[in-house]
Amino acid sequence: METTNTIAEITKEVFLETLLARALEDHLPIAIWKKPKSTLIEVVIDEDKNGIKQPGMDLDQLPPGFMIHPFLHSAGQQPFFIKATNYYRFRLDKSQSAEDHFPLQENPREDLTKKIREAIHYFPPSKKAKVSRKSGFTKTVAKAIQSIQEGKLYKVVPARLKKMKLSADFDLAATFLALCDAYPNAFINCFYSETTGFWMGASPETLIKTRGDSFYTMALAGTQKAQGDNPLKNAAWTQKEIEEQALVSRYIVDCFKKIRLREYLELGPKTTIAGGLLHLKSEFLVDMKATNFPQLGTVMLELLHPTSAVCGMPKAEALAFIAAEEAFDRSYFSGFIGPVNMDGETALYVNLRCAKLENNEALLFAGAGITEDSIPEKEWEETEMKCNTIAKIIKTKKSP
Repeated sequence: METTNTIAEITKEVFLETLLARALEDHLPIAIWKKPKSTLIEVVIDEDKNGIKQPGMDLDQLPPGFMIHPFLHSAGQQPFFIKATNYYRFRLDKSQSAEDHFPLQENPREDLTKKIREAIHYFPPSKKAKVSRKSGFTKTVAKAIQSIQEGKLYKVVPARLKKMKLSADFDLAATFLALCDAYPNAFINCFYSETTGFWMGASPETLIKTRGDSFYTMALAGTQKAQGDNPLKNAAWTQKEIEEQALVSRYIVDCFKKIRLREYLELGPKTTIAGGLLHLKSEFLVDMKATNFPQLGTVMLELLHPTSAVCGMPKAEALAFIAAEEAFDRSYFSGFIGPVNMDGETALYVNLRCAKLENNEALLFAGAGITEDSIPEKEWEETEMKCNTIAKIIKTKKSP
């Protein structure tokens, strides 16, 4: 990392918009994020024109930066890496004085907001972005249930695409900060490059995290709306949801078995809240030094992705079903994103509860884990709840 700056006495919106406008003007990739349960906003801008355009999964070989990896690595969808040649940060919960000069533009804030909005408006629309209709999605779910009953699949996760118009006063920076406020336990992110386009989201799921000798991953599945004053206490899970989460946990354990790793700690399952929704979560921790497995992060990344939580089991059969049924390109939805080798930590998250911003629209993505006990109508309702996690913030957030 070449430069490090902290926020001076300016508003958080201006801070973010100044960096976004600078990236757009200079055609530079940018990533902005906040980790779960943190108040630290981090930003990287890549000024290296000859940077890493198609990174591999060997985490130890990557410089500090931000990884963007699609659901499937194909000729049309390539991984992208934003090197942290410039790194900025500030905390949501406190004001800070500048340690280094911050490159403020002289433009009024409304000019910055307008510049960013226009860039989103004129970004070319995706070639394969067909909206999913309820009748088609429920029919797909019925086919999935039949395949499971016939023994072809244990589980599969079909997804759907929904579009919504951005308001005339859509404010990207304010929306990002609103997501931070609404979903403190999620990985809040926004990234842009001329290759990937604009994306933002609030993911509840960690794919892998490594820091020092510690390795962490989770199994997250089952969804219901958080209700009442104490939603965690009031949660009641059906057999279908318990089974769905158990399949995801078993998938992780099977990955450990493939590499003959037996020394791990499993915690859960327990109910967790993210984005106004409840999920069942199990956590897995490994001491990489004690197990003599320093490359565990890279090895597990290659084994886990795409996880059964976004694909299904068996993986090959689930992928074939998804390819046959989905009439849109998932692109970076259900891929993975996050900071790599930043301050000694790599934290990669499954790209869920996300939207692609283009052509004055938000493309919203959501999937549903289908098992033998699934009900097509309820699976449609679940995807509606998931889409609404970010849609309601985009729709209601206005410029201050």
